[in-house]
Amino acid sequence: MSIAARLTELGIDLPAPAAAVANYVPFVRTGNLVHISGQLSNDASGGLKGTVGEDVSPEQANAGARLCGINLLAQLNAALDGDLDRVVRVVKLGGFVQAGPGFTAIPAVINGCSDLMVEVFGDAGRHARSAVGVYQLPLGFAVEVDAVVEVR
Repeated sequence: MSIAARLTELGIDLPAPAAAVANYVPFVRTGNLVHISGQLSNDASGGLKGTVGEDVSPEQANAGARLCGINLLAQLNAALDGDLDRVVRVVKLGGFVQAGPGFTAIPAVINGCSDLMVEVFGDAGRHARSAVGVYQLPLGFAVEVDAVVEVR
């Protein structure tokens, strides 16, 4: 099954890739790797903002990490000229959660993005990962995830 068909089966419509909001580019391809800049828990409705463990629940944050994953896929789709079947492997995800004092379930939040990569790419979606709690993320969003992906 093609990745496009898999996305349809999962009910995922990729949004237009977000433009950079500062002095960086959304992705860089070097050799067979695509490095995708951090994607926020943002969507057409405004996304998920706030602090996990305070005004954002762990379940909401997990869904926010999934939004980050959808935004990563949109950037990757742009980097590959619309052909996600060129993905060989999701190599690494870097996850950041705007976490309140005492909130330690950071890995469970980032699973929202990790699970999506496996749903979309199967075993090729299994990856190395970091999951970090931070004081604040850009524009007040609750979650941000970046990625390194091997492509052909």
